[in-house]
Amino acid sequence: MNGPTIVWFRSDLRLEDNPALLAAASRGAVVPVFIWAPEEERPWEPGAASRWWLHQSLERLAAALAKAGATLVIRKGPSLGALRSLAKESQATHVAWNRRYEPAVIARDTAIKKALSDDGLAVESFNGSLLFEPMRVATKEGKPYQVFTPFWRTLLTKEEPTEPAAAPRRLKGIEQSPKSLPLESLDLLPPIDWAATMRKTWTPGEAGAGKRLDVFLEKALSGYATGRDRPDRDGTSSLSPHLHFGEISPRRVWHGVREAVGGKPAAKISAGGPEAYLRELGWREFANHLLYHFPHTSDAPLRADYARFPWANDPVGLRAWQKGRTGFPIVDAGMRQLWATGWMHNRVRMIVASFLVKDLRVSWLEGARWFWDTLVDADLAANTLGWQWAAGCGADAAPYFRVFNPTSQQEKFDPDGNYVARWVGGDRNYPEPIVDHTEARKRALEALKVVTGKA
Repeated sequence: MNGPTIVWFRSDLRLEDNPALLAAASRGAVVPVFIWAPEEERPWEPGAASRWWLHQSLERLAAALAKAGATLVIRKGPSLGALRSLAKESQATHVAWNRRYEPAVIARDTAIKKALSDDGLAVESFNGSLLFEPMRVATKEGKPYQVFTPFWRTLLTKEEPTEPAAAPRRLKGIEQSPKSLPLESLDLLPPIDWAATMRKTWTPGEAGAGKRLDVFLEKALSGYATGRDRPDRDGTSSLSPHLHFGEISPRRVWHGVREAVGGKPAAKISAGGPEAYLRELGWREFANHLLYHFPHTSDAPLRADYARFPWANDPVGLRAWQKGRTGFPIVDAGMRQLWATGWMHNRVRMIVASFLVKDLRVSWLEGARWFWDTLVDADLAANTLGWQWAAGCGADAAPYFRVFNPTSQQEKFDPDGNYVARWVGGDRNYPEPIVDHTEARKRALEALKVVTGKA
């Protein structure tokens, strides 16, 4: 019997190049569903900024599905119970979804797949969010990579990712769509409206993602190699939240870059903006590779010796950092940009992270949790990689003794002061520096001796 297929949307909120949706559509009728079950992702359930984005993205997904002929069903968890109920209501015989790679989600999905299979449903999962899945990439010894460069070289030896598949023009729904909760019942939007600047900055959804990619390819790709380090310029793609929510596939981005240079294979693209951007997509792959193979790293250092690092208990310093009131303009500009827009330039992310874990000697986990709640592109793999890199305790990490000087970083990457002026220029009560950087650096290096055994 070949009944309808439930398509469980998660972090793949698009119609184009969506393997689970396309497989279901080729089989017959589809029942698209989104299930809100944040408790199943603890301790890293979606933060406030992510929830705001999710609300907007689901609105646009529902509209796109309706235009194609299907109705998005919204339910609340537990996910297994919601899927079982929906299968019974729709008389579905198949369930399909695109895989995720966070530890809690892997465990949840594995259990759900077994339970639904035991119920007699045919269950399929697909790769819809990565170029190369983490279980498909290994060293010659069959082990996971812990250094990016050999990982990237290995990716470049593989066949090019497949071309992105077009969105289905029409979807076959079922005669009577199951009941759906109103999107507003998920309470994704904040009780007070702090998202005004976010609304001006972003256009969540598949169409917004495609437009942002087109603009980047046309205006910024060629100069990306140097432009990506300048927060005072519009030199990045800003695609990270769209990629995180799956509003655009990495295959679409990858091949868009290749087409911009005449269709060359990635391994043949010479150094410059296009090559540098593809390498950044490689870092995204590397982050997921690490989290998949070392799932404990979302909450503990990859390098076990750093578990004894003497982090400081400094709630006052942490709060000043969170609010952008450290007295170091480039740090405060980044933190205020984050609060206003839900995003921060990557170079500035490195600067503010170094300041927290080295100048203030506050644990990288405190920074990771703050970013998790305030970033619209809060991605567990990327967030973990970035913070462990800054703290010197992860894979391919910057050594802890490499301490960014926020003043010289500002002079180098915001030489005219335009970025700082935009975010802190109008502050008439701007604070004095909360630490002396030179002394803070000495204290950080002294603390490092506890790890190295030279104390």
